Amino acid sequence: MTQPVLLKQSFLIAIMTGIQALVPAVMAVASLYATIIFFGGQFDPSSAAIVIVGVLCLFLVQPPREVSTQLTSARLSAVVDVILRWLLLLAVLLAVGYVTKSLNGYPRHIFLTWAAVTPVVLVATTLLMQEVMRRFLMNAFDTRSAIVAGYNTSSLELARRLRSNPGMRVEVTGFFDDRSMDRLGMEDDVKLVGSLSDMAQYVKTNRTDVIFVALPIRHIKRVMNLLDDLRDTTASIYYVPDIFVFDLIQARSGEIHGIPVVAMCETPFYGYRGVAKRVTDVGFSLAILLMLLPLLVVIAMAVKLSSPGPIIFKQRRYGLDGKEIAVYKFRTMRVTEDGERIRQASKYDSRITRVGGVLRRTSMDELPQLINVLQGRMSLVGPRPHAIAHNEEYRKLIKGYMVRHKVLPGITGLAQVNGCRGETSKLEEMEARVNYDLDYLRHWSPMLDIKIILLTIAKVFRDEKAY
Repeated sequence: MTQPVLLKQSFLIAIMTGIQALVPAVMAVASLYATIIFFGGQFDPSSAAIVIVGVLCLFLVQPPREVSTQLTSARLSAVVDVILRWLLLLAVLLAVGYVTKSLNGYPRHIFLTWAAVTPVVLVATTLLMQEVMRRFLMNAFDTRSAIVAGYNTSSLELARRLRSNPGMRVEVTGFFDDRSMDRLGMEDDVKLVGSLSDMAQYVKTNRTDVIFVALPIRHIKRVMNLLDDLRDTTASIYYVPDIFVFDLIQARSGEIHGIPVVAMCETPFYGYRGVAKRVTDVGFSLAILLMLLPLLVVIAMAVKLSSPGPIIFKQRRYGLDGKEIAVYKFRTMRVTEDGERIRQASKYDSRITRVGGVLRRTSMDELPQLINVLQGRMSLVGPRPHAIAHNEEYRKLIKGYMVRHKVLPGITGLAQVNGCRGETSKLEEMEARVNYDLDYLRHWSPMLDIKIILLTIAKVFRDEKAY
């Protein structure tokens, strides 16, 4: 939808977009060909596996559809995007290959080499294509002149982002508002051209390609009057809602059968992002469980011998969308509380067994939750699930508390690596934890998950709040 703001449609862009759609499939097949030849095999271009790889690349390993996204996205973001899409393709390819037996003709060492080399090729190709877009296509078009009706947080942020991304080729020449500069508190680098009534005449006498209308929704009458005044121009007009007045979680725009909508509170794990996170959860959980199996057996025996009671403690907690789930932990106490009132564990808590104290300090009591991850009830990283009794208490006291349940709860999370774990004897401590959880939803990325996992490992043996 934003592409016309940046570029006028052209045959050249259509050709480049088509090439970009084909390049991943061509490079993946070429990489497979090179790998087979390198190991002395015979390449059959008509084999089912080649066709499947090509088709999957056309659908799964594609750059962003909008040229504007490619021109302004960071290189690191593009690299991560390609790698995640490649992992998704491998997962689908293995599933299809298992069902159709189409991969049986390829030795394991050839497949593994190809799977490791191809994403490097795709990343290099993607970065090269983006650079071509930036340097060649963008130079083929003049910078487009833009003005803004209404000065507020949204319009100021829009102007700053356009200025910080020269590749978008849009220059904001000034703002129009009925208030004075002193009243608006304008920044020094912002130019107030005139009032809203001056806009139509300004556009007629000055080259203006794009007009951004950023008036508040409550001033819809003024918006309609302004649109009437601007009908005698050829400028493209876009409405910019003042979304910064809301506390947004994963805000994004879209449409439902032609009706535009703006997401104001949504999960970050939609589309391939959700698939990529699920594949990562399952892969890492299986690997950790297999690697730590002897340790899990030893811990289970120690828990059983330390005090009477079950080895695994199950407690009801809220999961995705606030639905009740059973969370597993190694039992660390002499009691198994799961009622309407639950006393949080505190330092020197008499209910904690000697073995339980060691497990809690090293967080090894959480290891059975890897089973929860495999069941799809939890994720490796996400807001920590609280006991239902605590949820019902805090949802009445903390604004936005239940929003943290828009994603799967995690074994570790942003709050935990920032010191918000253990007993929450004060309301402010739980508020801080919830704020970190909401920040995780706002700013999620694969790199953030990796950072949280690494910080969790670093904190395992030196967290003073683990008791």
